Order: sequence, then C-alpha cells, then structure tokens
Amino acid sequence: MTAVAHPFNWQRSVRLLLAATVLLFGSGCAMVTVKQVANTDYLTTKRSDVLTTGKLSAASQETLSVVGLDASQCDKDVVACRKTLLDTDGISAEQRMSALSELWVQTALALSPKPKHADKEPMSDAAVDAWLEAARFAYAYLFFSGRAPSDRAFEDRQTQVRDYYNYAAEQTASVVFRRARASALEGEDYNAPVAGERWTITSDYDRLSMPSIPTRLVSAATISFVGLRSTYRRDGFGAELVVVMDPPKLSTPLPDADAPVDGAAPKRRHEVPQYSEMSSINATALLRFKGDSLEQVLQTRQVLLDVYSPEATERVDLHGQQVPLAGNFTAAYGLWLAQSGFATQALRTLFGMAEGIKEPHIYLMQPWDPNRRIIFMLHGLGSSPEAWVNVANEIMGEEELRREFQVWQVYYPTNAPIALNRYEISRAFNSTLKHFDPGGQSRASKDQVFIGHSMGGVLGRLMLSSSGDVLWNDLMARYDLKGERLQRVRTKLGPLLQFQPQPNVERAIFIAAPHKGTDIAGNRVGRLIGRLVRLPLTILGSFEDAFNTLQQADAQRSGSEKLRVPNSIDNLKSSDPFVMAAASLPIQPGLKYHSIIAHRKADVPLLQSDDGLVPYWSAHLDGAVSEKVIISGHSVQETPQAVLEIRRILREDVDEVGARP
Repeated sequence: MTAVAHPFNWQRSVRLLLAATVLLFGSGCAMVTVKQVANTDYLTTKRSDVLTTGKLSAASQETLSVVGLDASQCDKDVVACRKTLLDTDGISAEQRMSALSELWVQTALALSPKPKHADKEPMSDAAVDAWLEAARFAYAYLFFSGRAPSDRAFEDRQTQVRDYYNYAAEQTASVVFRRARASALEGEDYNAPVAGERWTITSDYDRLSMPSIPTRLVSAATISFVGLRSTYRRDGFGAELVVVMDPPKLSTPLPDADAPVDGAAPKRRHEVPQYSEMSSINATALLRFKGDSLEQVLQTRQVLLDVYSPEATERVDLHGQQVPLAGNFTAAYGLWLAQSGFATQALRTLFGMAEGIKEPHIYLMQPWDPNRRIIFMLHGLGSSPEAWVNVANEIMGEEELRREFQVWQVYYPTNAPIALNRYEISRAFNSTLKHFDPGGQSRASKDQVFIGHSMGGVLGRLMLSSSGDVLWNDLMARYDLKGERLQRVRTKLGPLLQFQPQPNVERAIFIAAPHKGTDIAGNRVGRLIGRLVRLPLTILGSFEDAFNTLQQADAQRSGSEKLRVPNSIDNLKSSDPFVMAAASLPIQPGLKYHSIIAHRKADVPLLQSDDGLVPYWSAHLDGAVSEKVIISGHSVQETPQAVLEIRRILREDVDEVGARP
C-alpha cells in the first residue's frame, strides 16, 4: 500500500488550538508562575501586621480569602466582615480568633486619638470597646482555641496575637487609670469597678503597694533614655507600664531638732521619713476575661484588670497555663532619674545654696521585698544617685541578680564632714531597715552588700569599720579637755568618733575611693573649692559650740585663726588629722571586700598612677579579695568594665551565700 500525503490545513489547526484553549480555561485550571522574592521582602510580608504597617497581616488575609473575603471588602464593611468570620465553618478556631483580634485592633486604631493627642483627647467609649474586643479575641486565641501557648511557642502568629493583646491591655489600662484616679481623688476606692456602655472593668492595683494615688500611667514602650546604655525587658504576657507618683519631699529638721537628749548625739524629729520608695514603679497589666470556655469568654462583659510588679512576679497562672509575665526593668528607674533634678540639687547642696539637702535620704529602687538581699550604694562628692545610673540598671537588668537583690541608694549632703555623714547615713539606713523589718529576721536584713564610689567608698568603709577609741583619743591628744568642757565636746562629737561596724554586711565594693585622702584636695585648686563649699546653718549651729570649746581648751591656738567646723573637702586632704586616723581603723573581721581602681594614664607605673583625683596609693586596700585596675578617669563606676566587674563579684557572692529559695 502506498501512503498519500495530504496538504497542511491551517484553518483546521487554528480551530483545534482555540478549542483546546477554551477547554483548558473552561475546566477551571489555573496557570501557576514562579516569582523570586528577596529574603528581606519575605520576612517583611510574613511578619508585618496592622500594628507595624497599618495593613492586615498575611495570616489574616489568608483567613479572609478562605471564607471568600479580602481586605478591601473588610475596609468597606468591617461589621459584615467580622460576622462572616464568626458564622462561616471550615476554618479553625485559631484562624478565626486571631483574624478577629487583628480586625478589632484595626477598628480601635481608627477610633483612638493619635498618640500626640492622647494626653489631651479622652478616648471614646467606642474606642475602649474596640480595644476590649481585640483583647478578648486574642485572649480566646491564646487560651481557648485548642492548643496551649507552649505548643505554639515558635510560631510568628502567636507573637503577633500576643502583641495585639498587650497593646490592647495598655490602651485599656490608660483609660481605666484615669477614671480610677478621678474616683480616688474624690475618696473612693482606687480598685472600684469602672463601668462603660457594654463592659464592667474591675481593677486590682494592690500588688504594687502604691504609697499614694498615682499621678500618671506611662507606656514603657513609648519612652527611651539618653544616658542609659541598655533597656532591660522580659518578653511575655501583659502591657509594660510605669506608674508615676509625686516625688517625696526630703526630710528637714524642725526648729528644736538639735537638742541633745541624755548626753546622746543630736536627736532630730522629721516632717517625713528619711526614706522613700522610688516614685516611679514598673508595672505590668493583664486583662482577664471571665469564663472557663471559649463560649463563655466570647459572651462575657466582665473584665479584670490585674496589675503586677514584674520584679516580684515572673509568671502567672492563666487557665492552667504558666505564662511568662512581660516586664520592663529600666523604664521606671530612667523616668525617676530624668525627673529627679538631682544634678542641679547636688551642686546647690555642695556650695550651701538654697534648695539643697540637709541630711541623708534613703531611696528604695524597687518596692520593699523581704526575700531579696540589699545592695546599698553610696555616691561621691558633689554627686547624687545619678552616679549609679548604669550600675543600678545593669544589676537589675540581669535576671539572676534581680532575683537575688534589691537596690537601696543614699542621697546625702556631700558638703558635710565625713564623720557626721557616716553617723547620719548609718542612722537613716538602720531606721529604714527597722521600718520595713522591725524584727530583723528577713533575708533582706542579712548578708547585705555595700558599694561606694569616691567619698562614698570612704563612708562605706567607715560604716564597716570599728573606731574603738582611736579617733576620740586622737582628738583628745590635741586638746586639753576636762570637766564640763570635756562633757560638752563628748556630747556632740563622741557619737561621731566612736562607732561599731554596721551589722549583717558580708561584702563590700570600694570604687576609686580615697581611703587615705588625696593631695589634690590640699593643692591650690582643692583649697579654692574648699573655700567655696558652705555648710548649712543646722550643722554650724550644732557644732560651733563644740569647736569653740576645743579652741578655748588649747592655749597654743590663742591668736591663731578661729577653729571652724571642717567640710568634706577639708576631710579629704591627705594631711587631714581625721582621714589620717580613720585610714588605720580595722575593717570588720570576716568582711569580704573588693577594690576597683581607675588608672588615668596607661603609660604611668601603677604605684605612681591616679585617676585625676585619687592616687592609687590611697585607693588601694590591703586584704582585698580582688583588685581590678581599669584605664579610666575618676568616674570609673560608669564604665562597662567596672559594671562587668561588679556583676562578676555579685554572681560570686550569690554562689557563696546561696541563691534565693
């Protein structure tokens, strides 16, 4: 058989191709193409959401797509969009709750005042309602959608939904705070329920132990600080806040404050205590929706606003789940320092100007905790608690140290004689401790740690030393005192010169401390500054008669310059009789102490070196457990190297003393 070739029919081929195309698209098959996506674009698309970009997250858009919706439809009619999500089967509870939470956040953002107007423009009830709905659906997702939060620990979606909840809790807390404060100022209970159009919110601030009615509630996420190297946080559940109160007034002696009692040192009465807790408190707020099932949580109108101290509470139990509590451990401290005015006040105090301080004041950096040991910090000359800004922040920023310690700081008049400041600081510290722990049996009253910088290091060492009769005998050797004159001087100066070590201190860190004085205090510049330093009239009035008595008893001083009450600059001279005698006093037996010393010029031999103010030979202490020399100027306590050394010593201390049970 012979094959016959047929001519090619173009028209027939075109008809077949068109028919195939119609069949292909008519059958519902889709064409898939590949598009390369950059890693950065992938992560941005995956993790962006309504809080970061103002647009719904990819996860919510996918959920909307499953039920036949898209973001543009929801923008036009969000109420119908939410109803469709609630009523449509075929999606999981996790998808439904998380998408609804984000949609409510979108609504709440549109209804809320812009951040720059938030303090002046009150939030509407509609906006509060939207934030509560956003928190409710996030709460339902986290605890009632089928899986426990721990099962989703590595999922980006849970992190997003947790952020919706935390932000909604923050916005709600700010509204409840304002209404509760207004009620409290009228004499009502601060925790009284706050009723809205659709919700009743009951608050619990009792865990914070607030000393007064707060004045402000600040979002920790909205503030940053210049001067603090790090911001320490703990990721977790809840809104990170700062509760702000009016700062306390520093205590001042009343007119009869200096009357001696039974031959003792001057006894003072005070208008306010010599201590105060910090006027800014870290706080974390949770919204708890009543109900033990998904249905109950979605129907309730009863909400509990619980406020915790993140230092005191690390985890909370929610519906059988141990959930880490969010916390910011820097914000309250930074806000307190920024508003303190310490820098100006400290200089006014040094030079005896108005609005300085007259006596020591103890500040608690966290609410009192009987189970945390005390770190007591003493600043130096012309300074204030601001000297410890990064030291305290870095200590409290480390979880292990934060769990073990609470920080106390003293703010004292650095123009006063060292002997008087030692006496007054010891008295203020002990009265504060007795107030919080009258029996002295708590863990906080034992195994304390003292840290002192510069003159604060000198004061700290004297507080931990025994004077015996050394200082008193040194004074008596220079003056011929008998009878009434002797009794008069002993009444005023005896308690300042005869003392025992502060009990229950097991470790100390001395930083750039001139234990043996400094030549700089006696040179031309030092003498000039010393002449500018002015003592308050309360000190001059208290001790002038004692110094007049000393001068009258010393015939050799007749015709010489009048003996005067020495100031702190006088006491820091290496030739000063007091500092020379005090340098020989024995430190409390068994005390573990460390030195951190600044070395200003690396090319200068250590034994001849100084930090610009304090020479090595004065800062060095025999018997120290460790001595760390750091290339730095006198403010060495703020250097990262010094902070790391302090943290190393404190961790070593925890290992030796034993961790908190």
